[in-house]
Amino acid sequence: MRETLRSLADESLAALVRGAFALVRSLGPDRASNLGAAGAKLLGPLTSAHRIARENIDAAFPEKPAAERAAILRESWDNLGRTACEYVHLATLFDFDPDKPNTGRVEIPPDSIERFVRLRDDGKPAIIFAAHLANWELPAVAAQRYGLPSAALYRTPNNQAIARDILRMRSGVMGELIPAGVSAPVRMMEALDAGLHLGMLVDQRFGRGPRIRFLGREASANPLLARLLRRFDAPVHGARAIRLPGNRFRLELTEAIDPVRDARGQVDVTATTQAMNDVVAGWVREYPGQWLWQHRRWRL
Repeated sequence: MRETLRSLADESLAALVRGAFALVRSLGPDRASNLGAAGAKLLGPLTSAHRIARENIDAAFPEKPAAERAAILRESWDNLGRTACEYVHLATLFDFDPDKPNTGRVEIPPDSIERFVRLRDDGKPAIIFAAHLANWELPAVAAQRYGLPSAALYRTPNNQAIARDILRMRSGVMGELIPAGVSAPVRMMEALDAGLHLGMLVDQRFGRGPRIRFLGREASANPLLARLLRRFDAPVHGARAIRLPGNRFRLELTEAIDPVRDARGQVDVTATTQAMNDVVAGWVREYPGQWLWQHRRWRL
């Protein structure tokens, strides 16, 4: 009986979410993004996540004036609201045309295009790390749209009905999707064995991970990608989206980042995890208002 009630509750909530998705879809990407920004800036400060974000920003940038830190917090809510409402528009949001580069909503620098093509055509697996910056789903959409064989780790919502709906939306615009869980490491190894390009967001807290330094403070980080590098001889690249004025984006792919090795020549998991997070920290410092500060990143 309890399971039946829980299932009914999940389906009822999923129906409401589907209605919200339909409404946001009807607005088109620009109006949906603008509405999400306005709603998040209005409602976000009323939540407990607002305090978490404010404390995180204050600790990361103690040298900045209070007004500047407050502006970062407002922009963070703006970005989060936009990203949430852009979700149902991912298929149309990415409009990059290689024959007419940088004329649409998405621009990609020539050096990043060159790296992407090299990865796509070399027939080898690779590891790509990313972070919750701007619209962080777009790099995975770009990979699928232009033929990069890829797989990405993702976190499933607790509500199974909503999880099915979101998976359905993602599966049409992204490559292979690997749900986080006990079987994820095996599936990630299988993806690399198959020659896929494995993507993962690496900027959130992982309580069982090694301690690193992130934006000046100690934090627990996910070592999974570094551990995979101990088994697979694969290049490591960082991918990020940058939100531009006018509901536009720039996507960038870094050059390969050398893993740190110990005295025996093996990949040093902690040091390599640190190296990837150092890149992410640089991204956050460059565009602080576009990062997800509402997460308890530094809770040990």
